[in-house]
Amino acid sequence: MSKKILALLLTISAAAGHADTLLLDGVEVNAQSASLRPARGTSMERVESTFGSPTSRHAAVGDPPIARWDYPGFVVFFEYEHVIHSVVAR
Repeated sequence: MSKKILALLLTISAAAGHADTLLLDGVEVNAQSASLRPARGTSMERVESTFGSPTSRHAAVGDPPIARWDYPGFVVFFEYEHVIHSVVAR
């Protein structure tokens, strides 16, 4: 294998192991706050039975349909009938 090809392969493999980090102002993530929100894959029915009715519900939009429920302290995003993400509200 030529030295140029070897150098190219090493560069590509080094770049593949690098990940970017996104930092958002005012967002705090820790194990405790994550346990106080619904986990990914939880059904809408289970979220409502565990956390009560949300303060507001936003109709699903897009394809696949994404809905949002707002709770005091966190927001839950659903794809169809299951949680895809929950985040701490500012």
